[in-house]
Amino acid sequence: MADANDKLRIEFNEWAEKGHGEEMEAHHISIAQQTIARMALKPGDRVLDLGCGAGWATRLLARAVEGGPGMAVGQDISDEMISLARAASTDVENVLFVVGAADEVPWRDEYFEKILSIESFYYYPDQEAVLRELYRVLAPGGALFILINLYNENPNSLRWVEQLKVPVHARSEHEYAAMLRAHGFVEVAVEHVSDFTPTPDQYSGAWFANAEELREFKQIGALLLLAHKPEIA
Repeated sequence: MADANDKLRIEFNEWAEKGHGEEMEAHHISIAQQTIARMALKPGDRVLDLGCGAGWATRLLARAVEGGPGMAVGQDISDEMISLARAASTDVENVLFVVGAADEVPWRDEYFEKILSIESFYYYPDQEAVLRELYRVLAPGGALFILINLYNENPNSLRWVEQLKVPVHARSEHEYAAMLRAHGFVEVAVEHVSDFTPTPDQYSGAWFANAEELREFKQIGALLLLAHKPEIA
């Protein structure tokens, strides 16, 4: 596990150095905003942004929960990404960024009312261990929101498995829902979140064959996994 997490840290430190951390906001802002709206955040909530990258979504969360004990914590395995997040967040008082692997959240049990993870869950070497950890730090009745673009029902994402420099998981909606239930989560639901950002007429990037494939990818949308920790009986 240590070696796998070390590879992730090295890879995303390189992404940070190349400016990819800031690019993620433009790439994911549409699906992120729709998901954050689904979270029904309120002032005073304590929320975790797991795999926060350069912290752009963490800042959105922090502003949504301002008031009382409301705070947003961003956690990422890349120390370079966390450095970027801290530097860009000096004007946000209720935000905190920490470095750490996803299967080790440095907080006490049942602390967070809401947990969000945007476009990072498929990178985690041991997804089962991550879910155990998220269940631990989530308050009874709290809600988990996992948003990912790489999953079996969006075939245009599957080419990434070979293109990415680190191993990733490609699972089905059914497999993810079953995994959540197996770890004690209830009210598990699966939704698709379409990306409404404009698609260029011509595409020359590395991740899709052409603009039409990118357009179809956006229309199918990201996979949103929703779940709750049971209330105390």
